[in-house]
Amino acid sequence: MFNKFYSPLVGAVLFLLSFNSYSQDHNLPERYTASNKGKVYFSWGGNRGVYSKSDITFKGEHYKFTINNATAHDKPKGWHIDYINPTRITIPQTNFKMGYFISDHYSISIGVDHMKYVMHNNVNRIVDGYIDLPSDDVGSIYNGNYDHQNVLISKEFLKFEHTDGLNYVFAEVARFDDISSLFNIQNTDKFQVNLTEGLGAGLLYPKTNATLFNRERHDKFHISGFGVSGSVGLNLTFFKHFFIQGDIKGGYINMGDIKTTPNPKDSASQHFFFAESIFSLGGIFRV
Repeated sequence: MFNKFYSPLVGAVLFLLSFNSYSQDHNLPERYTASNKGKVYFSWGGNRGVYSKSDITFKGEHYKFTINNATAHDKPKGWHIDYINPTRITIPQTNFKMGYFISDHYSISIGVDHMKYVMHNNVNRIVDGYIDLPSDDVGSIYNGNYDHQNVLISKEFLKFEHTDGLNYVFAEVARFDDISSLFNIQNTDKFQVNLTEGLGAGLLYPKTNATLFNRERHDKFHISGFGVSGSVGLNLTFFKHFFIQGDIKGGYINMGDIKTTPNPKDSASQHFFFAESIFSLGGIFRV
């Protein structure tokens, strides 16, 4: 009788203890930062850019010539309210990205790097090709055959800028790795350190500000080519949802159809390497 009474009681106690243990193990709140899958993120920031030398070819009716080893610089705004002023937001060099984590470590994103490219003027460059404009054309003063000739590239001869801007519209796959333990960070929901690496590709959609042979200025958006890129960065996440991120990004740009004048027969082409440093602020949330 003793065994008959206590056997169910012991069984019930053991069941309750095991259930309580199970509940404790499974009801412990998991850190929000322990898993990334299903989260979305967005960021906004600024950049500084550098560019390799580039051979720029200009062609149209009555001319075709190449400026060899052209150089360019960016056009930084510095710390300025324009970064968040909707009416002037294209004036500084900016970066936007929005992404989604398909797993804990990998995300896919789309973004726009709004860089600026200003070709150096009032410098001598080697020019090859020809210019044979009609005598009544304002640019006919530059007529001639250029065979590896040293030419002063003045603003009257050519002004060439992608300043509104050198817009790289891309898709990217990136990997995120939590390296907080390297800094002995215990509660990553308060502060987390991530290492990021990404590979991207996309289109160049510049608004090229160009004046060729003192003709009418051209300054319109146009899909001009493609680009590929790679990046590495450090992401610092605060209180689960907010982050600052610094990236070093580099890549290759090939623009085969740049518009230079209102005449659709006039165009330019160039290709070059670029590098940019990016500082961004952003948010990350689970869907």
